[in-house]
Amino acid sequence: MKRSGTVMVNNKPAGIVWQDDDGYGFQYSAEYVDSAFPEAVSLTLPVRRPPYISNHMIPFFDGLIPEGWLLDITIKNWKINPNDRMGLLLIACRDCIGAVSIEEIPAGEDQ
Repeated sequence: MKRSGTVMVNNKPAGIVWQDDDGYGFQYSAEYVDSAFPEAVSLTLPVRRPPYISNHMIPFFDGLIPEGWLLDITIKNWKINPNDRMGLLLIACRDCIGAVSIEEIPAGEDQ
C-alpha cells in the first residue's frame, strides 16, 4: 500500500512524500528542481534530483506532526492511530505554520 502527499513550499508544489512497503521517501519534482529559484524544504533536505529514502519517517516531516494537546485533538477528531505517522502527516499538515504544507494524493491517482 502506498500513501503519498504533495509537498508544497510557499503554496508551490515542490515534490512528493510517500510511505510504501519499503519505508518512506521524499523526492523533489523535476519541474521544481529546474525552476529559477527552488527553495529547499529544509536545511536537511537540500534540493536535488535523487529521492531521499528512509526506513523511518524522514525527521523533517515527522517534526511537522503536532504534539501534545493538539496531537490529542487530531487523533480524537480524525480517529487516527497515534502510531500512524504518515496518516497524521497527511491529515494534520494540510495547513502548517510556516512555508511547508502537505496535500494528500488520493489512493489510485497518478504520482
